[in-house]
Parts: sequence; C-alpha cells; structure tokens
Amino acid sequence: MTDDGRRTDRDLERAVLELLEHRGPGATICPSDAARAVYEGDDDGWRALMEPVRRAAGRLVEAGEVEITQGGRPVEPAKARGPVRIRRVR
Repeated sequence: MTDDGRRTDRDLERAVLELLEHRGPGATICPSDAARAVYEGDDDGWRALMEPVRRAAGRLVEAGEVEITQGGRPVEPAKARGPVRIRRVR
C-alpha cells in the first residue's frame, strides 16, 4: 500500500470517529458521510471512497470502536450486503 493509501485509510477512520463524536449517544452515520468528509472535491468523486470507508469501519469494528448495523442490528462487516450504518459500540 502506498503512503497515500495509508493516509487515506487513517483519514477515513478518523472521519468516522469524529462524525460519531458529534452525534448523540447511539446515533449512526452512513458511510457516505465519512466519504464526503474526506473527499476534497465538489463533484461525486466521494463515491470512489465508499468501499474504503466500509473497510475502515471494519477495522474500527475489529478495534472495538464501532459496530456496523443493518436494520438497527449489528452485522459482521464481511457479511453486510447493501446499505449499512455505523455507530459507536454501546
């Protein structure tokens, strides 16, 4: 992985945690919120960051920081298909 790739990974993880910090307890964010926060353009280039955000969230799940949910229930990141939400671990 390149230094840029590692920096983007860290930026995405930090964006997820910062966005959740500004929300109430139990609140969730959409992966697109983090992608938009990190993307530096004003077009829809943030969409290319959606899978990297999901991977970043998966690493944060492994670290015990967040959980990924579907329908309000925690799901394993590798098994999640379709729209997901991210929230702090309760």
